[in-house]
Amino acid sequence: MQIRTGDTFDPRVIALLDHHVTAARAQTAPGSAHALDLSGLRAPDIAFWTGWDGETLVAVGALKTLSAEHGEVKSMHTLQTTRRRGFGGEMLRHIVTEARARGMARLSLETGSWDYFKPALALYRAHGFVLCGPFEGYVEDPNSLFLTLDLSASR
Repeated sequence: MQIRTGDTFDPRVIALLDHHVTAARAQTAPGSAHALDLSGLRAPDIAFWTGWDGETLVAVGALKTLSAEHGEVKSMHTLQTTRRRGFGGEMLRHIVTEARARGMARLSLETGSWDYFKPALALYRAHGFVLCGPFEGYVEDPNSLFLTLDLSASR
């Protein structure tokens, strides 16, 4: 997979992100979905990447800067037909590497607690993320799980 800086104006990217946001919201209780839409991904505190298998867009992922030391994984999504081929893990490793390169000591994320999100939870746990409490404006929510990775300990 080739990872590139994401182009939020590319129709292929827009279509995959629209699917991601729509599916996440459909699989989460109202008010508990935190997936970023296009305008959220265009914010100055967001770095956004796309993953390509040839000319096929297979994955997206973003890093939100919460502070100089703390980042948040956002908008991780892999094309349904290409799952279980390692693309999600490759994108997540890219985000972790970028967070380290920016000097961040911690990387956190929020994902859903429903069955739909179990594969994502397994991916994050396989990469060393552990459960934590809400962070940076999130609140306790039975529909959300919060995870974190200590970047200084996992080098």
